[in-house]
Amino acid sequence: MKRNLLLISNSTNAGEDYLFWPRQHLKSFYGSYGVKNILFIPYAGVNLSAESVSDSFDLYEKRVAGVFSELGFGINSIHREGDPVEAVMKAEAIAVGGGNTFHLVMMMQATGIMEAIRERVLGGIPYAGWSAGSNVACPTMKTTNDMPISEPPSFNCLNLIPFQINPHYLDANPAGHAGETREQRILEFLTVNRDIYVAGLREGCLLKVAGDTLELVGKRPMRIFRFGEEPREVNAWDELTFLLSPEA
Repeated sequence: MKRNLLLISNSTNAGEDYLFWPRQHLKSFYGSYGVKNILFIPYAGVNLSAESVSDSFDLYEKRVAGVFSELGFGINSIHREGDPVEAVMKAEAIAVGGGNTFHLVMMMQATGIMEAIRERVLGGIPYAGWSAGSNVACPTMKTTNDMPISEPPSFNCLNLIPFQINPHYLDANPAGHAGETREQRILEFLTVNRDIYVAGLREGCLLKVAGDTLELVGKRPMRIFRFGEEPREVNAWDELTFLLSPEA
């Protein structure tokens, strides 16, 4: 399999500029494939200060373009394309921004780019996503943390990897909050969806997929969940390719 993925838990750590911590990872990832221009998918972005959803996409494009230009890459946002599928088929590389996963999936399905992106990425073009952009690389969006502000026809996603990611994974709830922990919610998912792994990807971490190899990058361990098994921690130096097995 030719897939080349950079799946980032979060765009911004507390107190940092936007996309500060993963910048060098993005630069080396796209740069290693000789990429010059990247097709950006802004559909997860719903900006509270924008007058419309379309304006949200404009603002998101501007924000990401500012960072990527510093890294030496051009950005072309798909929301400006008359034929989104054709834009995907011509793209050198894909970047999918974070935000609301429900709205992102709805738009990807409505525009027809879900299958087009899958085809191109499995054919080898590099794909990077952060937060919601990592969620949609999974078989489904069912392990998102987001509010269902939009209703996609299906929860099915790109299925570029055979396991689920829970980005921004937290170990505990805020003080005084009596609701479910993130772990409890993932275990609920696994009670119904028993034949799949879930990776709790903590902030400041990412997963790099090259073909049939998988690497955890970051200073924090990743928490692995599977129905009927005790959750366990894995580190950057651990063997993780078991997550890419079709039987996983």
